[in-house]
Amino acid sequence: MNPQQLTFEFQSIFVDEISFEEVHNHNSMAILGDCLDALKKIKNDSIHLIFADAPYNIGKNFGNNIDHWDTVDAYVSWCKKWIDECMRVLKDNGTMYFMTATQHMPYLDIYVAEKYNVLCRIAWTYDSSGVQSKKMFGSLYEPILMINKSSKAKYTFNCQDILVEAKTGAHRKLIDYRKNPPQPYSTEKVPGNVWEFNRVRFKMEEYENHPTQKPESMLERIVKASSNPGDIVLDPFSGSFTTSAVATKLGRIGIGIDMNEEYYEIGIRRTGIASEYKGKSLVKKKVRKTNAKSKYVRGEK
Repeated sequence: MNPQQLTFEFQSIFVDEISFEEVHNHNSMAILGDCLDALKKIKNDSIHLIFADAPYNIGKNFGNNIDHWDTVDAYVSWCKKWIDECMRVLKDNGTMYFMTATQHMPYLDIYVAEKYNVLCRIAWTYDSSGVQSKKMFGSLYEPILMINKSSKAKYTFNCQDILVEAKTGAHRKLIDYRKNPPQPYSTEKVPGNVWEFNRVRFKMEEYENHPTQKPESMLERIVKASSNPGDIVLDPFSGSFTTSAVATKLGRIGIGIDMNEEYYEIGIRRTGIASEYKGKSLVKKKVRKTNAKSKYVRGEK
């Protein structure tokens, strides 16, 4: 489906007239505000797919707020609130993916397993160029939980749209003698639950000025697998608005929420909603997340 052919009436999924700060075009909406406030304005059973990458409670600086709660209990309690709101607006046949820090995910895993249904536990793994701890094994993955409303609910899973290379068949050219007659192993397969995607780096084209930006390739897998063209995809913690950018590119309807005006402006630009905001031209300006320089910049070899 050509994204330009989509024309969605955003007002149709809200319980009242839209009164909060937002900008939208024919297939994408960016909302400025707290996600809990915005979610409460969305009707029940409205959204096909949700991807939520909330603050991890590990002290990241998101510009106008610090990612820190006084206690783990306070953080987990807050997470339960937005999870419940997301599941309320999710369609009965919809799917939600969400992320948090490895040390907090067990609390939320138990919560959603008891109240909803866990479809899959995914580990996003990546190489790290940073300095690793010398007191313990460094963390090189982040957990993703894939859930839906109940074990009896139907859900979208477009396995043929996310096939990856199967090395057994593609490289080793092995024969499966269990089949009659014997046949070569398939060169493609459905991905498992350990995903290898590079983190977004400064020199990458997709880089935006956000401390926890997720790679487009990862969101492409999620959107392709768990939604269909024309479906509504929601990200309540949009940040760099990768989810909305990918959703609209793939012919879905994107809705992104963020409370930081700088990130909101990124979303307006990145999803093609507008090139100006409040009279200001929205132009991409890349700024490094760290002042540390590589050995090549420092002149070392």
